[in-house]
Amino acid sequence: MTWYNVSEVFKLAGLSKRQIGAIGEDLAAAAMEESGYTIIERNFRCRYGEIDVIARMGDTIVFVEVKTRRNRCCGFPEESVDYRKQRKLRFLAEYYLAKNYHLPRNFRFDVYAVRLDKINRLESVRVLENCF
Repeated sequence: MTWYNVSEVFKLAGLSKRQIGAIGEDLAAAAMEESGYTIIERNFRCRYGEIDVIARMGDTIVFVEVKTRRNRCCGFPEESVDYRKQRKLRFLAEYYLAKNYHLPRNFRFDVYAVRLDKINRLESVRVLENCF
């Protein structure tokens, strides 16, 4: 896993959307671990889709969607987690919990909204806990 310091200047010119997303996911996972979460899995994929980060805090499983934006032309990152995406994440969470029946049944959904500035430096990380 790659760790990024929040104050570090990123030189990311020419990166793809997937690479920018991976940086956002690394930042979110690092922030979660610093806050006491245990990362269970990253980029859980199945035929139905993907969950960016699955973590545990006490007896609660946290399903995390990470959205990263480099500019403001498309709005705030968290705005892209619309009803369709929420419904899909709920389905994926149910699927994951059914496959991993040993995990606690308490769960919630968080969104980590990561924004980079025009020269690709970290601008902000906004955490929306239990948001849907």
